[in-house]
Amino acid sequence: MTPRAALERGIDELALALPAGACEQLLAYVELLMKWNRTYNLTAIRDPLEMVSRHLLDSLAVLPHLPMSDGAAIADVGSGAGLPGIPLAIARTEWRMTVNDSNQKMSAFLRQAVIELGMRNVETYEGRVETWRPAARFAVVISRAFADLADFIAKCRHLVAPGGVLAAMKGAAPAHDAQCRVIELNVPLLDARRHLVLCPVGP
Repeated sequence: MTPRAALERGIDELALALPAGACEQLLAYVELLMKWNRTYNLTAIRDPLEMVSRHLLDSLAVLPHLPMSDGAAIADVGSGAGLPGIPLAIARTEWRMTVNDSNQKMSAFLRQAVIELGMRNVETYEGRVETWRPAARFAVVISRAFADLADFIAKCRHLVAPGGVLAAMKGAAPAHDAQCRVIELNVPLLDARRHLVLCPVGP
């Protein structure tokens, strides 16, 4: 199966409607990731087909569950090579995405990806989340980088606007506060347990 066929099959199985040209842009992102990976080791995954399932489809699987309206702002913290932020921003051009990482190498890649992919709805922020004070807070702050859910909540809740949510992408369902909601995700072409944990942030 080619990466394009895998991506198209996965999008179909997820029943997602994506903008015109989104598949091409997602595949261009994979190509860029592979190019940089040869020098900078951005991700342990080298195979483009595996990148489609473990990176693109894993990111896109959360789309139906994020409480976002058109024009709303979302931040991907600890984004690394841009996951899930870049695939989400490609799939939903009406969202305003900020991708964040404290690592200089990762941040350089994120800035280059935004330029090369022509992503007008994406900004980058290099720095630690604990000291980040954005001019406006976000409706959703998402991450698949934090190992510990409590750590994610403690370090990132100040970034969320009142009534917004923290969204943690996890493997096994973690222990969580009663206010948080755990959603089991079915990621096409990925034989692994995946969950999304949504934790509301009050006023």
